[in-house]
Amino acid sequence: MSDPRAVRLAVLGSPIAHSLSPALHSAAYRTLGLPWDYGIEDVPSDGLAAFVAGLGPGWRGLSLTMPLKRTVLPLLDTVDPIAAATGAANTLLLGAEDDRRVLSGFNTDVYGVARSLRDAGVTRVRTARVLGGGATAGSVIAALADLGALRILVSVRDPARAADLVALGRRLGTDVALHTFGDGADRSEPQPDVVASTLPGSAVVEVPFDDAVLRHAVLFDVVYAPWPTALAARWGAAGGTVVPGIDMLIHQALLQVRIFVGADPAAVLPDEPAVLAAMAASVHRELGREWRGQAAVGGF
Repeated sequence: MSDPRAVRLAVLGSPIAHSLSPALHSAAYRTLGLPWDYGIEDVPSDGLAAFVAGLGPGWRGLSLTMPLKRTVLPLLDTVDPIAAATGAANTLLLGAEDDRRVLSGFNTDVYGVARSLRDAGVTRVRTARVLGGGATAGSVIAALADLGALRILVSVRDPARAADLVALGRRLGTDVALHTFGDGADRSEPQPDVVASTLPGSAVVEVPFDDAVLRHAVLFDVVYAPWPTALAARWGAAGGTVVPGIDMLIHQALLQVRIFVGADPAAVLPDEPAVLAAMAASVHRELGREWRGQAAVGGF
């Protein structure tokens, strides 16, 4: 007989085969004693609406990665304030109200970025530099604003396509300026406390940073595979501090587990430290340990 507590969840995106989310979530539910099945589905943007509409009984929620974080918004009945502000949701919770299915969207990426930086000792940011202008960049800007950033320079290929980030900064009380990669005007900006790369690992861009920035600024790189990226390797070789994207992935997934289990990102899990430790161990990462140079600390 099937366990009545069993539910279905999955991570969606395209491409998605590389995702570590199944390992993270499966470790969490084992630790919590929940017989939940967390799968993986390759779903492009134009297939998301049909996939969601076809979800049958037993489905509890979805984790969403690129390119679905913005595509999902029109499908949602409710959106949490962070997802509404950033224009991106990476978590979909299936609920019911008066026998009607209710789709709720959340953004856990902002928490993941901010928590990862705090774990690395970054408690206050004044100025920052963000590389890339996609959906993840909005979440990074929101996290930097939460850490107190007053000025954020965003380097993109086409500033005209990233105007929404300037508007996001205004809503958050942060001055966001856009520049093209390699623009000489970048050098007139104050030295950043944090440099955050939201670029894919395969991206080839020329980003001029002098040695003072490499040593002083903390690099947060959202990529976790392949690792290290060229930028992270350069930072580590200079003796700088690097916060790898795997930390964000773990922390944002913990918030997703809270949502799937308790329908509330603020609802702390039973024995949450043990859950977080199991999730980190499932991807061979020791949280709170920075990555430097050629060797990873803590097995990552």
